[in-house]
Amino acid sequence: MASLGRHIIVEYYDCSPDALNDVVHIEKSMEGAAEDAGATIINSTFHHFSPYGVSGVVVIQESHLAIHTWPEYGYASVDLFTCGDTVNPWVSYQILKDAFKAGHGSAVELKRGEMALLTRKNFDVKQLRDEKSTEEGDPIRTRDVWFTERDDKIALSLKHDGKLYDVQSDYQRVEVYNTQAYGNMLTLDGMVMTSEKDEYVYHEMITHIPTLTHPNPKRALIIGGGDGGTAREMLRHECLEEVVMVEIDEKVIDACKQHLPSIAAALDNPRLNLIVDDGIKYVKEAAEGSFDIVIVDSTDPVGPAEGLFSVDFYKEVYRILSEDGIMITQSESPRFNNKVFKEIYQVYRSIFGQDKVHCYLAYIPTYPTGMWSFSYSTKGNSHPLENFDKEKSKAFSEAQELSYYNEAIHESAFALPNFVKKMIG
Repeated sequence: MASLGRHIIVEYYDCSPDALNDVVHIEKSMEGAAEDAGATIINSTFHHFSPYGVSGVVVIQESHLAIHTWPEYGYASVDLFTCGDTVNPWVSYQILKDAFKAGHGSAVELKRGEMALLTRKNFDVKQLRDEKSTEEGDPIRTRDVWFTERDDKIALSLKHDGKLYDVQSDYQRVEVYNTQAYGNMLTLDGMVMTSEKDEYVYHEMITHIPTLTHPNPKRALIIGGGDGGTAREMLRHECLEEVVMVEIDEKVIDACKQHLPSIAAALDNPRLNLIVDDGIKYVKEAAEGSFDIVIVDSTDPVGPAEGLFSVDFYKEVYRILSEDGIMITQSESPRFNNKVFKEIYQVYRSIFGQDKVHCYLAYIPTYPTGMWSFSYSTKGNSHPLENFDKEKSKAFSEAQELSYYNEAIHESAFALPNFVKKMIG
């Protein structure tokens, strides 16, 4: 019986997990399957979800090809819907089976729009023409490929032009995307770490506040920070005789040197002692009172960073701080990670003292909710606001041509919203 279209519902099993988690590979495979079947592509949109899975659709003049993947099961679900007699969807079926390295596949074909049940309607084609179409009425082809970091409550999507780096290290999946809005962007296990366009907020705020309020900083330690941004900012301070950086994952350093050179610019600086090792182990073995500033530049408390969010680790940091030593950490989003946020400040105050721990905020577009927090914990008499030298801060900010930090931002960062004050007491 004649019909308007052919609809093939497809399932692929035992596929390559890497193929099913590679949004660019899937996009190219889906578009290739459409073209080889004789279709005319109008638009394609694909999203890569964190930590895995891809959804996408190729809109063709003859209808569409749609997909969702479950890399963790080696499974992909695909719809192939074509109109008319010029496109053979079974060609697309075989191409995608090969592209995903499927062990086997199954498919069922449905006829859609039975002609015997349809009556043709009359309408004015010109009134219905898409304004984005050409003068002749032909559609203009567009392309959208997206990276999406999400959990069950929130998501961030960024359009990109492909991956520049993708390596599974001994610790985590290290990827760099070429995003259209934020430049090259580093992700670890599918979570956004830093990007070229907004990295300065995080790196300037985690470094200059402690260094400009310590009475006489000479030695600084960075735990983590493999992208190099924190080291770059610390090394702007000539008062520091040595900056030690301990990063556990060499692949993060490699990725950033290759694809985020503006952030990693100082990783070869002779004043930087770069050590590829476990930061927890390094702190445990460091001498008592050996550092004036310790910056814990970690990811969220999962994977290789999990041990950096423990009471024992912070006690060791306290031990290796000098008399007026300062510990700075990123302390998560008070709006998004509120449970971890509250627990962190309870732990810090149990070690440093109730009045020795301060919270401050900055706003980073690519981090969950945009609002991000840092902790300032002092062993001695250093304080982020008391006796703060505004003129020194202003002169430093202007001389270094900083993009975010200045003397006014320094003070205002410690002005907390009421809901944040209530959370940490």
